[in-house]
Amino acid sequence: MITGELKSKVGRVWDAFWSGGISNPLEVMEQITSLLFVKRLDELQTRKDNRATHTKKPDPDPFFTDGQQDLRWKNFKVKDPEIMFRIVSEGVFPYLRRMGGDDSTYAHHMRDARFTIPSPNLLAKVVDLLDDISMGSSDTKGDIYEYLLAKIASAGQNGQFRTPRHIIDLMVEMTQPRPGDEVCDPACGTAGFLVQTASYVKREHGEALLGAEQVRHFNESMFHGFDFDSTMLRIGSMNMLLHGVENPDIRHRDSLAESASDDAEKYSLILANPPFAGSLDYESTAADLLRVVRTRKTELLFLALFLRLLKPGGRAAVIVPDGVLFGASKAHREMRRMLVEDQKLDAVVKLPSGVFKPYAGVSTAILFFTRTDSGGTDHVWFYDVQADGQSLDDKRVPLLTEDRLGVRPVGDPLTEEERARNNLPDVLARWFERDGTERVRARTEQSFCVPRADIEAKDYALSINRYKESVHKEITARAPLEILADLERLDTEIAQGTAELRGMLR
Repeated sequence: MITGELKSKVGRVWDAFWSGGISNPLEVMEQITSLLFVKRLDELQTRKDNRATHTKKPDPDPFFTDGQQDLRWKNFKVKDPEIMFRIVSEGVFPYLRRMGGDDSTYAHHMRDARFTIPSPNLLAKVVDLLDDISMGSSDTKGDIYEYLLAKIASAGQNGQFRTPRHIIDLMVEMTQPRPGDEVCDPACGTAGFLVQTASYVKREHGEALLGAEQVRHFNESMFHGFDFDSTMLRIGSMNMLLHGVENPDIRHRDSLAESASDDAEKYSLILANPPFAGSLDYESTAADLLRVVRTRKTELLFLALFLRLLKPGGRAAVIVPDGVLFGASKAHREMRRMLVEDQKLDAVVKLPSGVFKPYAGVSTAILFFTRTDSGGTDHVWFYDVQADGQSLDDKRVPLLTEDRLGVRPVGDPLTEEERARNNLPDVLARWFERDGTERVRARTEQSFCVPRADIEAKDYALSINRYKESVHKEITARAPLEILADLERLDTEIAQGTAELRGMLR
């Protein structure tokens, strides 16, 4: 976890860019990413130099030749600002672009790196601040980079690129990634899902990563991410590097426009929050996806893509807009039918509408499903998340201390009062009981199971409000505060029901 001192140092780097005239947060992130890559190359070259000295054998493939020593971080950082500026702008960045032929993911995405720092003094200040930040361990490096990514969101721009960390953690904890998995996010952005999956595997399966073959799989073939934005690819690949994954498969791809035939049935786990705010022309959509579902809605096309990419037995946790759950079009209904009848729909976790504020107030849910191609849905588990630990307004203020937030709070289990402000640990606990005690929960509770036959009878609707039973008949014998709470819930249900009707009438 990043300390207050580190936050202060990172904040000074961020402030230096803004006061120096670079106000676009993505541009700030891109420049920091490039400089951190140069710093990382110098660290690796130092290791290679030490090995050569120890073995008394020259390095056969150095990152920096004898004539390129001035491009190394340790050498240009001590130069006068004007000289440093010339070296970095005329030497370092052209060198990064030429590295595109290297086999590594990072070199490939650095081939489009642009140097946009406007003045020698700003460059000198940023290099000095970055050099002062200790990045000895991958955990520290990852924490720093993650904090920088959070500042992209807090800057009020491009927040759509970042799914809240605690929601990502919930999805990762519920799917329990394994060391042998091949994990994919076909709309990876800054690679948040892949990073948290890597952290989970290292934490829960550390012993399994001791073998050479498993380490190779972890570093080179376990993680796959696609995006069509070169800046996101650069940021995402650097995010993976700084979290200790040496060469993930992060590549340029328009997931809905390009055929998935090369990657069909390749992945055992998909974690994603794909963009779902638009429609595509049939002509620009991959034909193999249209064969699954004939639609222009991006959210349905992504679901079709996930089914195509998953290998039989593969599982998925994906965020979808509420319209997927109750949309009345033929394509909406058919996609839900496929998930319930042809595959195994495991769960629908309803999220509060404020989760993505201040960038969007759209209502969403997480779908958990397994590709079987032979059905298998028996019961579907539903959970109505009403609090995620932060206020649901535009400010998103934490409602508990930091150690009591998230999926796995520190210390004792949450009290009832704390649980009312942070449902996420309860979601995880009840998820693991979905084939046991959850089966007998009443539909008036926050979570419950619904038999497949009931879902079929309701035209495969997956909105929790279609199955939730009201408790208004019982409230006359209850305490006034409980009555008020029930009335507030009824108001919410009425508002959500109205939204569903509007969606069906569109």
